[in-house]
Amino acid sequence: MQYAILGDLHSSVEDTKAVLDDIRLNAKNAEIIGLGDLYECRIGKKKAKALNSIPFEEAAEYSDEFKQLLQFPSVRGNQEERIMKVTGLDLFLTLPEYIKIEGAEIIHGHQFKWSSDWKPFLEQIDASIVFFGHSHDAALYRKGTKKAFQYGQPIYLKNKKYGVNVGAVIENREWCLYDSDDRTVTFMKAQ
Repeated sequence: MQYAILGDLHSSVEDTKAVLDDIRLNAKNAEIIGLGDLYECRIGKKKAKALNSIPFEEAAEYSDEFKQLLQFPSVRGNQEERIMKVTGLDLFLTLPEYIKIEGAEIIHGHQFKWSSDWKPFLEQIDASIVFFGHSHDAALYRKGTKKAFQYGQPIYLKNKKYGVNVGAVIENREWCLYDSDDRTVTFMKAQ
């Protein structure tokens, strides 16, 4: 089965439309799954610690046009969690923390420990392949080492453990195509 995995949309209508169009063009039969940070929280991390009961419209970048684009399942990211914290609303509790798909797990990535140079520590993940986002840095990891890739070129994964950061929709227009039958990952970038 094919999966089109995208994350870190941060309420960007233009970038999200471009990526969804690219998915329809290159993987029309793929199931689309989101990695969270669908919405952008307008309140910073430090300020959010002391705030609550902020109106949703002040806390999140939101439009009906953007909401209409979100016709796929997704995990919950740290932006959604921050929006819930500062508003006191449980709008995103229905989004799970992780989703299991054939041969892989999908998680946002804010749950990992990260090095100061934004390298994820994936040792606590049991899945053979874990797809994540959070850092906005498309990368393939094997044993903690970043591996080279080219956009549009399938990478055949051995029967080992991998971390796949699909990159960010916002600004970068990145997404990833995963074929669970062929056990391939293809990093993609919309124009």
